[in-house]
Amino acid sequence: MRRDIPPLAEVRRITEKKRDAWWTVLLVDPVATPLVRFTAMRTRVTPNQITWGAFILGLGSAACFALGDWKWLALGAVIYHLSFIFDCMDGKLARLTGQGSVFGAWLDFVFDRIRVMVCGVALMAGQYDRTGDTFYIWLALGVVALDTLRYINSLEIFKIRHTMRKQIKARVRAARRAQNEAELAFMEDLLRENPSADIEQDLQRAAGETVSYVQQPSEGAADGEAADGEAEAAPKPKAQVIDLHQEFRQKFPAYLRVRSFLLRHRIRAHLVSGIEFQMGVFMIGPLFDAVMPVTIASGALLLVFELAIIYKLLLSTRDFTRTIDSFEEQKVVTAA
Repeated sequence: MRRDIPPLAEVRRITEKKRDAWWTVLLVDPVATPLVRFTAMRTRVTPNQITWGAFILGLGSAACFALGDWKWLALGAVIYHLSFIFDCMDGKLARLTGQGSVFGAWLDFVFDRIRVMVCGVALMAGQYDRTGDTFYIWLALGVVALDTLRYINSLEIFKIRHTMRKQIKARVRAARRAQNEAELAFMEDLLRENPSADIEQDLQRAAGETVSYVQQPSEGAADGEAADGEAEAAPKPKAQVIDLHQEFRQKFPAYLRVRSFLLRHRIRAHLVSGIEFQMGVFMIGPLFDAVMPVTIASGALLLVFELAIIYKLLLSTRDFTRTIDSFEEQKVVTAA
């Protein structure tokens, strides 16, 4: 038995994400985190082995779904949830033991996509065989298409946001070299790290007021962490805060309160993501023998939230353009 594994509270700090899907926070982490600690202490199981275990359980769930009867649907739903718990455990174990690898990340990604595809086809095939309703064939295509769409969308949005940040940082670095300006921070990062303390300034920004502040780390605190979770005014030149969601905040000020509340409980504001979509299709629908209506509702909610993200990105690109234009204006004024 390993003696270097920390207590459960520390394992939670190390392995649980600062923001996660509400399904994971409420229904998976309370089970997965203690299991990860037990696994790390008493076994030599690797993260990749757990990934394989999650995949095999997923195939077992698909086999149950294919039989179509409600009892098999319920069993398949339970097995699918176990598969998802295992799927969360592999990453946690990798973070806890330092056994993570690039190949492991690839394996986890590919197995997740295969599991959703196989379970989606098996579930709808079983219901088609049970009822003869050809609409289940279209539902199978819809489940696979929506899961693919959300991954493509999230990857592309990540790339665009990364590109915008990279360009802004390059402009600020160039200006700092020329004029010895202050450091740069992004509003969304400050709010993510410290949602409760920053809500007042966040609301002021949403109301159109100019807010400029910097989080001062305490002595010995990790980089980017504010002392005692507070945002303090700096005696030195303040960091230039870039807010690429300013227009969105101005249009939807109530979102700020909801977001801050959710972040204080580790729940991300994207309430219906791929995880909730999968749980609706492969757990709630089968358990209540309501595969068709729950799948349709889950797919519609997923689309609504994906469209909301796209709209938020559109507004963010406008803020990005205004930020770049402001750098050009400053350059002209300086040159004059």
